[in-house]
Parts: sequence; structure tokens; C-alpha cells
Amino acid sequence: MNETFKTIAKFQYSSEAQIIKGRLEAEGIQVFLSDNLTIDTDPLISNAIGGVKLKVLSSQETEAKNILQTIKKYSVDDDGNQMECPNCNSKKIQLFSTITSLKSFFAFLIGFLFGTLPFHTRYKYKCDQCKTEFNTK
Repeated sequence: MNETFKTIAKFQYSSEAQIIKGRLEAEGIQVFLSDNLTIDTDPLISNAIGGVKLKVLSSQETEAKNILQTIKKYSVDDDGNQMECPNCNSKKIQLFSTITSLKSFFAFLIGFLFGTLPFHTRYKYKCDQCKTEFNTK
């Protein structure tokens, strides 16, 4: 029987994916990482190719997703308290980087052309439930 792999998560950096891969393999789940070597070679293209894809056998997809849910971390404030969404009060908030302003775009472009890390990155928070994006207070 030919079983296929299904993508259950995407990560910006391969180090994040490797940690989750190890956890899933410890539970007996077969894991495959896609695009990790490409992103290790040039981390700036992670967003362009969709990040590192964590794939599991389709027969183990449900079990792997359940394990992933138990270890998923959400953002906390400077005091260690979970952050709340200003729209729906959910505590499922994640930090992400975005290139939306002209300054961020040019910084990314210069970094890409000269092979350096971007020197201006903007971070926002996003609610997993209502998808509201917001800045810190």
C-alpha cells in the first residue's frame, strides 16, 4: 500500500521544525521535513516558499495533530501572562513578522540583494480564533 505524507504544520525556520519532528518521532510517528535544506541555505526565502513543511503519514495525521496541539505555544506578555485578543478575548495569540511598510520592504530588498539579514522587521500579533492582527499596547 502506498501511503502519502500530509503537511500538518509550517515553520519559518528549520530549527523549530526539528524540535517538533523529534517530539513526534518520540511518539512513534513517521515525520518528513520539506524545504528545510533550502531555508537553511538562505533563511530570507522562507516566506517566499512557504516555510519548512512538517509532513506525516496520512494514517498518522490525526494523532500527530493532537500531539501538535498539546505543545503549541502562544504569546505571553513581559510578566509571563498569556496575551488576550482585543477583539474576541481569546488567549490563542501568536507573534509573527511581516513586511508591510515601505521601510520594511526596502530593508528586506537590501538584505536580500547583499546577503545580509534584514535590519528592520516589524512584528505583530495574530489571534488564532478570529484572525485579528494587532500590535502590543
